[in-house]
Amino acid sequence: MQTTILICDDDPIVHESLRLYLTKEGMRLRSAFNGEDGLNIVKKEKPDLVLADVMMPQMTGLELCREIRKFSQVPIMMLTARGEEIDRILGLELGADDYIVKPFSPRELIARIKAVLRRTENHNQTETDSDATDSKKNKLINIGSLHLDLDRYTADYAGTPIEFTKKELDLLSFLCLHPNETFTREKLLEKVWGYEFGGQTRTVDTHIKQIRRKLSEFKVLFNLMTVHGIGYRIDMDKELQQ
Repeated sequence: MQTTILICDDDPIVHESLRLYLTKEGMRLRSAFNGEDGLNIVKKEKPDLVLADVMMPQMTGLELCREIRKFSQVPIMMLTARGEEIDRILGLELGADDYIVKPFSPRELIARIKAVLRRTENHNQTETDSDATDSKKNKLINIGSLHLDLDRYTADYAGTPIEFTKKELDLLSFLCLHPNETFTREKLLEKVWGYEFGGQTRTVDTHIKQIRRKLSEFKVLFNLMTVHGIGYRIDMDKELQQ
């Protein structure tokens, strides 16, 4: 079936320029010029991916992301003309899968869209594959009182829920499953986000920052370390490794 991309942006030029590039990739586009219309299209038509501008009339992209996450895990990429860190943090914390600042390279955007779609397809295939018993072993991660459930995408510490976004939980679980191993930001983008990208890697830093903030009130039995000039790793005692 043809992939459907919903563009939510109040700028007609953005719609036309993206339509030019994305239709060449064989994708079907739907357009909304405000957040409310975008939300209605998501509910009725269930697109494969949503591109949402942060600043829109009637309902902002951040509000749209929050509303969509109440009923759907459709991949969401945030678009914005602003580069403030607060926008990135809010978008990612509300459940956006990625964040790109205007003006952006169409080639970079297409690469990200394809990677998100591949990751979603692979995840769905794994869930429906009856022979994927080995992967199911890593669906539950228990480290002391910290419990990560990748089947339900929930987390808790000794019964107290921790509200991670899907991508935060993906990143944390990946590092937990590879304890004491250092990963560059580029490698984490490839392994967790599903694409190779040699440009801006602040997305990884933003997610790490949010994970640390949410874990800070709990006595987790590992350290989420910054390896300066390289990337990140989780330091964990061998007896705690799953």
